Amino acid sequence: MQYKKINNLLGWLCFVIASVTYILTLEPSVSFWDCGEFISCAYRLQVAHQPGYPVFAMLGKLFSLLSFGDNTKVPYFTNLGSAVASGATIMFLFWTITALAKKMLLNKRDDVVEQSNLILIMGAGLVGALAFTYTDTFWFSAVETIVFALSSLCTAIVFWAILKWDAHADEKGADKWLVFIAYVIGLSIGIHLLNLLTIPAIAMVYFFRRSKNITVKNGILAFLAGVVILGLVQYGIRGYTIKFAAYFDLFFVNSLGLGFGSGAFFFILLIVVVLVGGIIYSIRAKKPTLNLALLCVAFIYFGYAAFAYIPIRATANPDLNNSHPDNAFTLYGYLNRIQYGETPLLSGPYYDATVTDQKEGSTIYRKGKTKYENAGKKIETEYSHTTPFPRMYSTEPNDVQFYKEWLRIPDGQAPGFGDNLKFMFSWQMYQMYWRYFMWNFVGRTNDADGQTSTGGIDGNWTTGLFDKNLPKSLLHGTTYTPLYALPLIIGLIGAFYHLNRKKKDALIVLLLFFFTGLAIVLYVNQPSIQPRERDYSYVGSFYAFAIWIGIGVIAIAEFARKYINANTAAIGSTVICLLLAPVLLASKEWKSHDRSTKWTAHDMAYNYLISCPPNAILFTYGDNDTYSLWYDQEVEGIRPDVRIVNLSLFTGDWYIRQMQGKMNQSEPLPITMPYDKYKEGVRDIIYYNDRKIAGPVEVKEVFDFISSDDRATQVQYQSGDWGNYLPTKNFKITIDPDEVIKNGVVAADQKDKIAKVMDWKYTSNYVTKDNLAMLDILAHNHWKRPICFTTTIGNDNLIGLQPYLYKEGFTYHLIPFQKDTTKRDQLGKTNTMVMYNNIMNKFKFGNFKNARYLDHESTSMFYPVMASTFIDLIQNLMQEGHNGLALKALHKYDQEMPDITPYIDVAGRKLFLAQLAFQLNDVVLGKRLTASIDDYVTDQLDYNYHLLSDNSSNVNMRDVQISLQLLNGIADFTKENKQTDINKKVSAQLNDYMKKFAPILGSGQ
Repeated sequence: MQYKKINNLLGWLCFVIASVTYILTLEPSVSFWDCGEFISCAYRLQVAHQPGYPVFAMLGKLFSLLSFGDNTKVPYFTNLGSAVASGATIMFLFWTITALAKKMLLNKRDDVVEQSNLILIMGAGLVGALAFTYTDTFWFSAVETIVFALSSLCTAIVFWAILKWDAHADEKGADKWLVFIAYVIGLSIGIHLLNLLTIPAIAMVYFFRRSKNITVKNGILAFLAGVVILGLVQYGIRGYTIKFAAYFDLFFVNSLGLGFGSGAFFFILLIVVVLVGGIIYSIRAKKPTLNLALLCVAFIYFGYAAFAYIPIRATANPDLNNSHPDNAFTLYGYLNRIQYGETPLLSGPYYDATVTDQKEGSTIYRKGKTKYENAGKKIETEYSHTTPFPRMYSTEPNDVQFYKEWLRIPDGQAPGFGDNLKFMFSWQMYQMYWRYFMWNFVGRTNDADGQTSTGGIDGNWTTGLFDKNLPKSLLHGTTYTPLYALPLIIGLIGAFYHLNRKKKDALIVLLLFFFTGLAIVLYVNQPSIQPRERDYSYVGSFYAFAIWIGIGVIAIAEFARKYINANTAAIGSTVICLLLAPVLLASKEWKSHDRSTKWTAHDMAYNYLISCPPNAILFTYGDNDTYSLWYDQEVEGIRPDVRIVNLSLFTGDWYIRQMQGKMNQSEPLPITMPYDKYKEGVRDIIYYNDRKIAGPVEVKEVFDFISSDDRATQVQYQSGDWGNYLPTKNFKITIDPDEVIKNGVVAADQKDKIAKVMDWKYTSNYVTKDNLAMLDILAHNHWKRPICFTTTIGNDNLIGLQPYLYKEGFTYHLIPFQKDTTKRDQLGKTNTMVMYNNIMNKFKFGNFKNARYLDHESTSMFYPVMASTFIDLIQNLMQEGHNGLALKALHKYDQEMPDITPYIDVAGRKLFLAQLAFQLNDVVLGKRLTASIDDYVTDQLDYNYHLLSDNSSNVNMRDVQISLQLLNGIADFTKENKQTDINKKVSAQLNDYMKKFAPILGSGQ
C-alpha cells in the first residue's frame, strides 16, 4: 500500500478515535464559565464578551441547528462541534508528526519509504497524536462549547499547512499553501488570537526552505521578521484597521455631516482599492514576492472580515450585546478589551509606587444622536518610581498582599528588580505555566485551585511514584491522575533526538512551543491570583510537545536497532510507547473527563431562576453566577419573565441602556434616568462627601440629588469640572404595607411583620454607575417587581441591604420585614415556607449524587452552596416549629446530594447537618454523616502529622486546627445525644491528635 494512502487512513483513524472519545465523554448540557454565554450567542447570533468571537458564533449556530428545534439539545450539539474540531486537531497533529518524521528518516524527500521506516513514521504519528488526545488540558476543552477547541484546530491546520508547503515548495503553485495559511489566520482571529502565535515558527520554515544563505545572523533576522509580521497582524491589521476606520468615520460624520459608518466604509473601500491595485501592479511588474505578500494580506483581511458580524448584530440589538459595538470607536475598544485596562510590559511601576501626576491623553469619543461626542480624555498616570519589565505592578491591595506573601517581603521593605524577576520565574512561569505543563505529561494531584502554593498538594503535579502518604481522600479521588512522568520522558527523548538529528525542524517546533507557552506568560503579565486556573491558554505549547512524544518513538527505535532488527525495533518501540503514553493517559484521565452524566451548571442556573418570584429583577455578579443563567433563559426559555442584571456589566452605560428596554418577557427596568445622565464620561463615579445630615434620607431624595444637573447639588474640583457628590450614607424607604401586599411581595398574613420604614447604611465611599442605577430602581420600583440577589454574590454588591434580604432558595429576596437584630448572620434569614416549596418541589439537583464526574465548580462552589441552603432552611423550619418539614428537607438533601468533602470547611457544614439529624431524631443519618466527617478529618490529620515528622513548616495549621475543632464538636454533640460508642472513639482520636500536634499548637495559637 502506498505511503500516502496509509498516512491518510491512519490520520482519519486518529480523527475517529479522538472524536469518539470526546463524544462519549461530552457534557450533555451547558458547562460553567464562558460556555453559557457562547452557546447563547451562537444560538441567537448575539454579541459575546470582548474581543468578540464571530467565526466561533457562526459555526456554533451551524451545529445548533442539528437540534432540530429541541432547544434542550442545543448545548449538546454545540459541544459536539468542539468534539469534532478537537478530533480534527488530532488528525492534523498526526499528519504533522509524520511529515516531520519522514523528513528526519529519509535522505531525500522523494526516497522510497522502507517498511521499517514506514512503521516508525506511522508509529510516531499514532503515539504523539493519541497521547495528545488524552492530555488533561486539551480534553477539558474538547467536551464543551469553548473557543479553545476551534482555536487549537486552526493552530494544527496552519502548522500542518506550512509543512505541506515545505514538502512541495519547489513545485509550481506551491505558494497557494501560504495564501491558505493567511486565510486561516484571518479566520482564526474571529475564534481566538492564540493562532497568531504560530507566525514566527511559520516564518522560520519559510526561511530555511527559501534562503540560499543560512547563517546564524540571517536566522536571527528571519526570526525577528516573523515577530514583526506577528506584530503587524496583531496590531496593524487587527487593531489599527479599526482605529483608522474610526477616525475616518469621525471626519465623515462630524466634519462632512454624513451618516455613521460612512467614513469607516470609505476606509475599508480604500484598503480594497490599495490591495487590488498593488496585486495588479505586482503581476504586471513581475514581482512575485510582493504579489505573495499582498495576496497573504488580502486573505488575512478576507478571514478578518467575519468581524463585520459584530457591528451588524450589535445594531440589531439582541438581548446579549456586550459593549453594544455598533460604531467604529466602540468596536475598537471592544476588540482591544479596553474595559479590562492596560497591562504594562516594558516599563511600569512597582506595587509600592505612588501616583505623582495624572495627565490627559487622547480624546475618548462616544456615539451621539447625529455626531460623535467628546466623552473626556484618557488619563495617563505617572508614578513615583518605575522599573523596566515590570512584573509586580498592580497596586490593588489584594495583589500587593499576594506579592508580599509569595516572596516573603516584609512590610515596609521596597521591592527591587531581583524580586521582580523572582516573581516572574516562580509564580508567572513556574506556577502558572510549568505546573500546567506537568499536569499534562507528569500527572496531577487533583483539580483544586493551586495558584497560591508551590508546595501544597492542591492543584499540584505529581508523578504518583512517591504518593503513598498523601491523604486517602486525594488518592481515591476522581481527579487524582498520576502518569509516572512517562509521557514527559518520551517527549524529552524525542526533543533531544530531534535536536540532534534535525536541528532546523527541532528549532521550528521549539519556537511553536515557546510562543504558545512562555511567550504568552510574558505578554499577558498576570498580576496575581486569577479567577480560575489558566492552563487552557497554553494548549498550543502542549500540542508542540506532543510532536516530540511522537518523535520519541523513533529515538527509542533507533537505540533498539543496535541490538535487534529494524522492523522489530520499529514495532516494539511503537507498541511500548503506545502503552506508556496514549493508553496510560486514557486509562488515568478518563474518569476525570467523563462529563456525560453531569448537569450541575444547567440545574444550578435553573435553581437561581426558579427561586425568583414572577417578574423578578435578579442581580448577579461574575461568570458562574451569570453565563449559565443566560443559557437557561436565552436558549431553553426558562423563566423569561426574570430580568438578569449582571452587576459587573452594570457599570457600562450601554448595559444600563439595554436594561431600559424590554427583553424576552421581562418589561423594562424602572430606571428613570435619561441616557444623557449616565452616558460614558458622565457620573462615572460620585464620591461621598458627608454633610452631617441627621437621620436617614429617602432613597428617592438621595437619587434625585446625586443625579441632578443643578450646580447647587454639585461640587467643583481643582480641575474646574463640576460633579455630583453623595451627602449621606443613611438611606431609607418609607413602606406602604398595602402596596407591598398588593404587589405580592409578602402574603397578607405576614402584614404584621412589615416595617414602617426600611432604613440601612450604604457601605461604600463612592457611587459607581451600577450603584446609581440600583438606587434608581429602589427609588422608583414601588415594590411592583421583586428584587433578588444570587446567594453567591459578594457582600459589597448588596450595598448594605442585608437586614432586609431573605433566602428563598438560591436567591435573596428584598422584603421590608422589620429588622431582626437577634440574627447574627443576617444572610441566614429565610422566607421559610416559600423557600421550602422552591427547594422541595421546584429545584433540580444536576444529577449531583450519581454523576461519574463533578468538576471543580460543582464540588467547591455549588456543593457548599447547596449544603448551606439546606442548613438555613432546616434550621429556620425548626425555629418556626416545623420539625416534620425540617426532617423532610434533611432527607431531601441526603437523597439528592453526594457524600463528598472537597475541602475542610465543607466538613464543618456537614457537621451542622449531622447535628440537625440528631436533633430531628434521625440517628441513622446522623451516625452516617458523623462517620463521614470523622473519616475525612482523621485522614487530613494523619497527612499533616506525616508532614510534621518531616518539616513543621509544611503543616497546614488552619486545617489542623479546624480538624481538631470538628473532632471536639463531634465528641460534644455525640455525648449530648448519648452516642457512647462514637463519643469514645472520637474522644480517643482527639486526645491522640492533641498529643501529636502539641509541639506546634502553641505556636499556631
